[in-house]
Amino acid sequence: MNLLVVRHAIAQDPAEYAREHPDDAGRPLTPEGQRKMKRAARGLQTLVSQLDLLATSPLTRARETAAILAAVYKPITPVVVSVLAPGQPEADVERWLEGARRHDTVAIVGHEPGLSRTVSWLLAGGERSFVDLKKGAACFLAIPDAVGAGCATLLWALTPGQLRDLER
Repeated sequence: MNLLVVRHAIAQDPAEYAREHPDDAGRPLTPEGQRKMKRAARGLQTLVSQLDLLATSPLTRARETAAILAAVYKPITPVVVSVLAPGQPEADVERWLEGARRHDTVAIVGHEPGLSRTVSWLLAGGERSFVDLKKGAACFLAIPDAVGAGCATLLWALTPGQLRDLER
């Protein structure tokens, strides 16, 4: 299985959003975040031509990011996966990924610091994160066997600007 890991794009400022909304889960992308992610998604497609499964956190900013990816990777429909929400146990993400192995190329859209911890764990095991995914960034992993600590190989990791530079 190949795993595309994408952090959600630029969302509204958390403090500003909290002034009027008690629940951060609904915080949406900014217009700038949408615009930049559309370009980054087209850049991603030059590296990863198709997705077999597109999974997203249930939070609005991740779902909106996944919808932008889906518009580029037609005719895929994003699937909301609760284990991709912030604060979920790594073991739950591992079990979900193992179940997704029947797909050749899986994309997940989520949040920091959970994505970085998951990527670091897949690459090297251990609990310390050594990856930093900026908003709208992505990395691509190869997982040849069962999902577990140190099972993956990093194929590439790109910033949002680098992805936009690849846009067709």
